[in-house]
Amino acid sequence: MHENTTLNPPMLRKTESKSSSWLLRWAVVCAVAVSTATTVLAEHNSNKGLGGIKVGQFLNDERRFYNTENGLPSDAVDSVAVTTDGTVLAATDKGLARLLGNDFHPLSDAAQAVTRVAPWGDGAVFQMGGSIMQYDKDGRISKLLSLPADWDEGDELLWLGGRKSLLLGTTQGLFYADGQTVRPFEKFANLASPDTAVYATSVSTDGDLAVGTSTGLYERNQQGEWNKLLPAAGNYSWAPIEVRGVAYDEKNQLWFACPQGAGVRSDGKWQLFTGVEGLPYDDFTALAVGNSGAWFGTKIGAIRYLDGVWSYRQGKRWVPSDDIHDVAVAPNGDAWFATAGGVGRIRRVETSLADKAKFFEEEIDKYHRRTPYEFVLSVGVDKPGDKSKVTQRDSDNDGLWTSMYGAAECFAYAATKDPKAKERANKAMLAMKFLSDITQGGEHPAPHGFPARTVLPIDGRNPNDHDNRENDLRKQKEDPLWKVLVPRWPVSADGKWYWKTDISSDELDGHYFLYGLYYDLVAETDEEKAMVQEVTARVTDHLIAHDFQMVDHDGKPTRWGRFTPDELNRDLDFSTGLRGMNSLSVLSYLKVAAHVTGDEKYQAAYMKLIDDEQYAANALVAKRQMGIGTGNQSDDEMAFMAYYGLINYEDDPNLRMHYLISMMPYWKLVEAERNPLFNYIFASCWDTIETGDYQRKTPQSCLEDALFTLKRYPLDRFRWGYKNSHRKDIQFIEGGWFEYWWKNPKGYLRTGVTLPIDEHFVEHWNKDVWNLDAGGNGTSLADGTSFLLPYHMGRYYGFIVEE
Repeated sequence: MHENTTLNPPMLRKTESKSSSWLLRWAVVCAVAVSTATTVLAEHNSNKGLGGIKVGQFLNDERRFYNTENGLPSDAVDSVAVTTDGTVLAATDKGLARLLGNDFHPLSDAAQAVTRVAPWGDGAVFQMGGSIMQYDKDGRISKLLSLPADWDEGDELLWLGGRKSLLLGTTQGLFYADGQTVRPFEKFANLASPDTAVYATSVSTDGDLAVGTSTGLYERNQQGEWNKLLPAAGNYSWAPIEVRGVAYDEKNQLWFACPQGAGVRSDGKWQLFTGVEGLPYDDFTALAVGNSGAWFGTKIGAIRYLDGVWSYRQGKRWVPSDDIHDVAVAPNGDAWFATAGGVGRIRRVETSLADKAKFFEEEIDKYHRRTPYEFVLSVGVDKPGDKSKVTQRDSDNDGLWTSMYGAAECFAYAATKDPKAKERANKAMLAMKFLSDITQGGEHPAPHGFPARTVLPIDGRNPNDHDNRENDLRKQKEDPLWKVLVPRWPVSADGKWYWKTDISSDELDGHYFLYGLYYDLVAETDEEKAMVQEVTARVTDHLIAHDFQMVDHDGKPTRWGRFTPDELNRDLDFSTGLRGMNSLSVLSYLKVAAHVTGDEKYQAAYMKLIDDEQYAANALVAKRQMGIGTGNQSDDEMAFMAYYGLINYEDDPNLRMHYLISMMPYWKLVEAERNPLFNYIFASCWDTIETGDYQRKTPQSCLEDALFTLKRYPLDRFRWGYKNSHRKDIQFIEGGWFEYWWKNPKGYLRTGVTLPIDEHFVEHWNKDVWNLDAGGNGTSLADGTSFLLPYHMGRYYGFIVEE
């Protein structure tokens, strides 16, 4: 993460560059070439005028789980039903339970294995042993009828339902209750084969009956005529089998689900869905419809279709267990799921971006501040998904994450003038100051201006017990450039802290990003300005004094803090993959330092790297990658923050154009990610380029895509595992650069964009969003900085207009 700057930052004195003219000509040639070679997954209309988007209230999904701790007799739930008055019933292998308030309560009159609970009339029906039982609207349970004694042992009840008559779907056909007698539908039996298994039925408000079976989809009209339905639409013509779900919705549209896909009939016309049309998965187990859309249960998660949008709800972020046994939709739109891990509920809750921001700010204040300096990062929890007991921990990138949080608060203060935002920004800036204070003195002092990665209190564990010479030697076998550094955690001069060595470029990117933003947007007093100027100067002086390297307490450069021309331009073994990114970073550091301090020596160092060492040319192609989904995603986070500082603080129009032309193909490469941070940085920096017939404008979709992700950003910040590689709506990224894709599969939606943020997990924007699967058991709770930074930035620039 790099950068610092304002919307219209004060410009430095223009410096004539003898390199500017050839840089511009070279940049235009390279940009056209790169643009031609780049595959863009999501094409957008680039001629729309760019403007802020008004955002008011909208609906987000929230989930809740219920298990034996919430009163269920068992977590093995066969089915779930919602009566007309909203009562929720769950059938388990140890009895029937009813939801009262926030917990389920077992029903004593149904305390044995219960299957196939379903709404019927004003109450519900369910199977218990050899009987069909009735639950009436007053909560009383009585026997409705006995199942036929002459049914073969192979006759298994698969479905209960109906409207006026009780319908029973079995492995041997469709039956109905005639008083205490169970009779077959003879006309249906004549149309379907005798051993047709009936999985689901639905009755429309007009009295039509749809039946989903092992041999096909059938319908009986009001005149009693039976037909086998053969849905067809466009190039599709289906004779569906294994139809696991059917449902008429409130408009009498008929929905069905089978292994070929899903479909809906409206006004006599079919619309059919496969992975090509966006259906995520098709191993269906159930189907229910309501005012929150059509909900499909599958053997790997649940799916909703609403207003043309598919949403995949898989993994414990959304459902207690992936094998969905049954689905029910309540009158209020809540979707209920019966699973082997209990009952799940997904509710659509009205919220706003401001509500989300407030929630994440409060969560950070409550859980995510470590040490008196309040470093902001994720925490551990003792029990998956439970915040009642959290454990603070450090990471290699505490300075980076805390800087990004501080940057978010800088934008927040500039946009709102909320004193709380300024207080938070001040704390983050002081934490960054502390990291370059703590390295001075002690038994192993670092050179002046060297920042630590992070700190740990001396009265805790000794991190050198693990981060020792033996561990370094093991890592060096895998990475020859890994440093053997003893101690890796020196003790501070005051004896209160261990501080971590080996600062990296991504840490510096975060520091400098905060330096500039704090100076421009927050520092109002002479004391505040002097503080950030002093910190920026001493870190930058360290770089210049050591030939643009970070030199540790051992007198040697760190593993990743190396920007020297001798290595980037003349050592191919070292510079492969690093030349563009590190050139971009160090130019950004110097430009930020020149802006914050006003000291000409930083501008002079900046121009020396451009004129004598061609660093601006190096930065033209900032990242070494082979197309979408390649390279290190952290580089993208770093690069866009570096572009932000370089472009907004550069007053030489030719150099500014050079950096813009470098950024344009880079953004086009990541456009399909719908990343709000990358998009807002791009939009805040980009100038329309017009050179003859060559023209590039920021597309309005840049803001629309960013807003899409912010709106779908989940409040649940636990790291839950997820799986998407089995999906039917995925296009895999394969080929020579992905020879191991089957071990760590990568891909994107057939629509050309990566998965929505609520269908995978993002802690920070260094996450590789092209990866389709990831682990996680809910014992890590991430903070909300990755929402707050783009959100407050969008507010500051007017890209987001809160209504």
